[in-house]
Amino acid sequence: MKLNREEKSWVLYDVANSAFTMLTATTIPILFRYLAEEGGVESADATGWWGAVTSAAVILTAVLAPLLGTVADSRGMKKKLFAAFLGVGLAGLCAMSAASHWVAYMLLFLVARVGYAAANVFYDSMITDVCADERMDMLSSLGYAWGYIGSCVPFLVSIALVMFEPFGLGTVSAVQAGFLVTALWWGLLSIPLLRRVKQRYGADRRTDGFFGAFSRVFTTMKKLKGQKRILYFILAYFCYIDGVYTIISMATTYGGELGISDTGMILALLLTQFVAFPFAILSGRLAGCFGALAMIRFFIFLYTGICVFGFFLQYEWQFWVLAAAVGLAQGGVQSLSRSYFGRIIPKEESNEYFGFFDIFGKFADFLGPLILSFCAFAFGSSRYGILALILLFAAGYLLLRAVPDAER
Repeated sequence: MKLNREEKSWVLYDVANSAFTMLTATTIPILFRYLAEEGGVESADATGWWGAVTSAAVILTAVLAPLLGTVADSRGMKKKLFAAFLGVGLAGLCAMSAASHWVAYMLLFLVARVGYAAANVFYDSMITDVCADERMDMLSSLGYAWGYIGSCVPFLVSIALVMFEPFGLGTVSAVQAGFLVTALWWGLLSIPLLRRVKQRYGADRRTDGFFGAFSRVFTTMKKLKGQKRILYFILAYFCYIDGVYTIISMATTYGGELGISDTGMILALLLTQFVAFPFAILSGRLAGCFGALAMIRFFIFLYTGICVFGFFLQYEWQFWVLAAAVGLAQGGVQSLSRSYFGRIIPKEESNEYFGFFDIFGKFADFLGPLILSFCAFAFGSSRYGILALILLFAAGYLLLRAVPDAER
């Protein structure tokens, strides 16, 4: 598929922000575990604290997203809000490079994660501005695919800093310098989107302020009751994306709890990125043949098997197998969910609806880490939390079957 300048700029932001996602799944939680244990925190408790701060970031984003979405649907507001929260995310990540205490580090991660997630609400909704419905599956898949590969570039630079420790850097300082490299990558590759992508859909600016935006959130909620296609899909998304996000955000923390080496986990997660690249593109093509919903259901089956395998995980080679399996499913389920939702919503209210898409996804991301945190504190292990995710994947599958769509 040949892309125009706006589509290329939109895809490039996936390459930009995926570098932060990569850090969130690898070195950020690993460094947190190191700082926490240096501060006297037990290993299982460190897992619990990390799950708690991840959940807190999700709650803040989920509360903000629908309100911000209603404001962003006014003409000319989408990119302004996107730029503001992009700045928050970059500032938080840069500040993390100077944090030496685990509590400060955890709070700065909260800031960076909220900025990243809120900016993504506006970015995801821009898919309705840059391409037609029939191109969305493929464009969304290309975004995730190139994001997986692109995220490896600053990450490998960061790993090189840790390996060679130039300029007299110690290991911790080298890891934190890698945060600055990622922030630079994220910021620079965001510029084409800020310059080239235009908001094509939007309403006239309103003068009713914050309380008017709050009122419109409830109006949209009432609309959803009569839009069965959107309602059932977003409820299904809430369930299955819970497991997906939890596996992404908690993988290295869970692996560290089981005693898998940091090097082994990082290399395995790099494998995930490289496996995900071709399969994300393939999922866009297969969606054209079998339909997006059919492919999402297939990926849910894969994730169910991943949860069972993760429960019995003991050895480092098993973590590598798990990482490859996640790579098969991760890009497809995320990209097709985004593009399918973009096709079925009203384009002039895309930010508001994507705000709800985000709130359902983020509250799911809150629930999964909370389950793992509870199991870590209650049973001294997160294994049963991993197994419990199967129930959420099953619920998502059943709700997808209820979506009134010809693709079913």
